[in-house]
Amino acid sequence: MDTEAAKIPLTAKLLFTAFMAVLVPFYWANYGPTNFLYFCDVALFLTLIGMWTEKALPISMATVGIMIPQILWVIDYGSNLVGYPLIGLTDYMFDEANPLFNRSLSLFHGWLPFLLIWLTARVGYNPRAALAWIATAWVLLIVCYLWMPAPPADPMDPNLPVNINYVYGFDGRQEQMSESAWLGVVLLLQPLAVVGPMHWMLKRFAPKGE
Repeated sequence: MDTEAAKIPLTAKLLFTAFMAVLVPFYWANYGPTNFLYFCDVALFLTLIGMWTEKALPISMATVGIMIPQILWVIDYGSNLVGYPLIGLTDYMFDEANPLFNRSLSLFHGWLPFLLIWLTARVGYNPRAALAWIATAWVLLIVCYLWMPAPPADPMDPNLPVNINYVYGFDGRQEQMSESAWLGVVLLLQPLAVVGPMHWMLKRFAPKGE
């Protein structure tokens, strides 16, 4: 690709790639490969692919799929910083038992949505991303429900991810309904509360991408 015509600066590509080169082996060694089933981690890989290919679809999938949850993370982190936690989403970031390096890597939740906004402005939004993300998210949710461990964490392996993508409840294992009904709720939340609103906004305000 002609660097003069590149939509995304090479410096941005290299910086993000360097971050991934640190995060991926560290997460793999500390949490295991199932950690990469989390939506936010899937979005990181989609962003990496999109930045190097400069294709709108992978960047659009990451943007439409995780923007709302990550903005909630930013709001909750900010409220925690000033001493007024809202929903507990970022409480782990203030747990001194959690090593500082681990928490530093997890700060990507705070800057990733803003990076995605910038990338979408440069490459545009591909409307096909909405269905592509929903399909991907549904497959991940079903896999996590059928084959990944439920909460609580195993005391013999406390770093092993459990309740990945909240397939058993938002705060541990919910008891308000059956597990299958809860899975249905989580599946429906993707098109109705996560993807749908962002898809409408991006179609209305973002440039069109291929």
